[in-house]
Amino acid sequence: MTLKIDSAAFGNSGAIPVQYTCQGEDLSPPLTWEGVPEQASSLVLIVDDPDAPDPKAPKMTWVHWVLYNMSPHATGLPEDAKSEDLPTGTAEGLNDWGRTGYGGPCPPIGRHRYFHKLYALDTILEGLKRPTKAQVEAAMKGHVIAQAELVGTYQKAR
Repeated sequence: MTLKIDSAAFGNSGAIPVQYTCQGEDLSPPLTWEGVPEQASSLVLIVDDPDAPDPKAPKMTWVHWVLYNMSPHATGLPEDAKSEDLPTGTAEGLNDWGRTGYGGPCPPIGRHRYFHKLYALDTILEGLKRPTKAQVEAAMKGHVIAQAELVGTYQKAR
């Protein structure tokens, strides 16, 4: 079985509902996954936006959520997942607001894409303390055994 990530809130390439954004309640969307390889030791979830600040002239990728060392037995995250709702052992990295936790879509201009990327690793990431996405990705190098992604889109209402 192939690793797959989904959300009951939006389909792949579909619009992210307003409650999961800065114009709503800024809740993390519910996520489910399946097909984690048996040899996986941990999971990583990274949510980012490669269209910042303007999809017509992107200059950076804005990081919305970084979770690592999730149990390979976890099958998803609930809506509005806070630290205490995360699977046991899950560690949190920093988003681009400089804090842990989820930060929802809040694009300054245009319709942006939000990539929810799930990675199955053959290891547990050691020695990281409130890492950035780049630090988690560097630590993951050579350890990814499966990956999946779900893309949602959002454009602010005027």
